[in-house]
Amino acid sequence: MLKITLVADNPRSWIVPYAKILLQRIKLDGYRVHLVHDLSKIKRGDLAFFLGCEKIVPDTLLALHAHNLVIHESALPKGKGWSPLTWQILQGKKTIPITLFEAEKDVDSGLIYIQERMQFRGDELVDELRHVQGMKTEELVMRFIGMYERNPNIKGKKQKGKATFYPRRRPTDSEMDISKPLKKLFPLLRVVDNERYPAFFRYKGYKYVLKISKDNE
Repeated sequence: MLKITLVADNPRSWIVPYAKILLQRIKLDGYRVHLVHDLSKIKRGDLAFFLGCEKIVPDTLLALHAHNLVIHESALPKGKGWSPLTWQILQGKKTIPITLFEAEKDVDSGLIYIQERMQFRGDELVDELRHVQGMKTEELVMRFIGMYERNPNIKGKKQKGKATFYPRRRPTDSEMDISKPLKKLFPLLRVVDNERYPAFFRYKGYKYVLKISKDNE
């Protein structure tokens, strides 16, 4: 019986509810699985899936599993780094790749096992974007488990092409340039988090915070 570990090192991350659903799906399929938020709690097993992790995992922990898998929302090696989905939404993209690959010492550099796409309409706000991302993450994890069950010697493919990198986003990146029309500002409004990093602008010496929601009338 496969031993599977799900790792989400930030227990307050938006991905945690999806990780908990994934935990139950894997259990129902008859596998041994546990979810950990502390890297030091990782125990030996067959497959480890690192979901939205913010810390670099040391080699000593990677050695505990036959495969250590990460999911990244870009067509690696393009779009390595931080918040790839957010950066691409800001670029106006509606079709965004998502890649399941092997974790290595060099960040976002491992063998690729699955590469698919997520499709967006262009009106989704951050919770809707995350939902698509979370559901696709569940799908890729379950798919890899099935692939590994059928063939433990599964081979990935090397990343090819020139690597590009996205920088880490900060709360200050939610600042709006109010000299621009609202249509130009809408991509930024789609990716802000009303609680953690809300949209804001400065005017006449004051900082104004904006919160956005969608009325599905």
